[in-house]
Amino acid sequence: MNSVIKNIPNAITCGNLLCGCVAIIFCLNGNLIFASTLIGIAAVLDFLDGFAARMLKVSSPIGKDLDSLADMVTFGVVPGLIMYQLIKSSIGFVGNEHVVPLNHLEFYNYTSDAYHLYLPFIGLLIPVFSAIRLAKFNNDTRQSESFIGLPTPANAIFIGSLVFLNHKNYIYHVYDNFQLSLSFKQIGGVTDAGTFFSNWLFHPGILIVITVLFSSLLVAELPLFSLKFKHFKWKGNEVRFIFLLLSLMLILIFNYAGVSLVIILYILLSFIYSFF
Repeated sequence: MNSVIKNIPNAITCGNLLCGCVAIIFCLNGNLIFASTLIGIAAVLDFLDGFAARMLKVSSPIGKDLDSLADMVTFGVVPGLIMYQLIKSSIGFVGNEHVVPLNHLEFYNYTSDAYHLYLPFIGLLIPVFSAIRLAKFNNDTRQSESFIGLPTPANAIFIGSLVFLNHKNYIYHVYDNFQLSLSFKQIGGVTDAGTFFSNWLFHPGILIVITVLFSSLLVAELPLFSLKFKHFKWKGNEVRFIFLLLSLMLILIFNYAGVSLVIILYILLSFIYSFF
């Protein structure tokens, strides 16, 4: 019985890893919706394995290494592949009438120019810097109570949330076979401003800037608070409670778009908290 209890956190970690492996398959097939959904599920499992280890008092070096290996796949490789696909598809945008089916990416007018062929590979900076981030975390004693640099799950959630951005000009269509697509077609009362925003956000240059910026944040000497609660009193947990409250408000107001805003809020609050 003791051996079973001891391996409960590792079993949850393996669930995280399994989500990452399946998400890779979905990414390769162009199904970014399910790949991003699996990142969210894996993030919950990543929280639960640590919680279970602390509750059962069964933490071990093997569990720590297994957790990092699982995180590398799910929160390193998967967001890198998602960004690769997003940059690749953004190169083929054709005006406002272009439609990008997120469960079967199609690339219209995709050029054979070497510059455009290799440009999407910039997205693979994410797994490279995620590996550096995880290696530093495992050997940095300063990160027992907080983080130095953006945690890989937070980075992966932000990249995955780009797929789900719910702007008034992003119209989700549900077909008879339950396929989902993200349309950039101007419909009804949607204004040119909405079209401009969608084209701006999914421009290759913007996606590359996001890739470089967030890859840098993974290894930056930036203190970020942890969401681990030692107790649930206000004193000592002020920034955590404020973050959770504001995060709930952002998600209620902006729906899917609120997820990406939550990660930005996390970075900003951490900066303000460490500064003061």
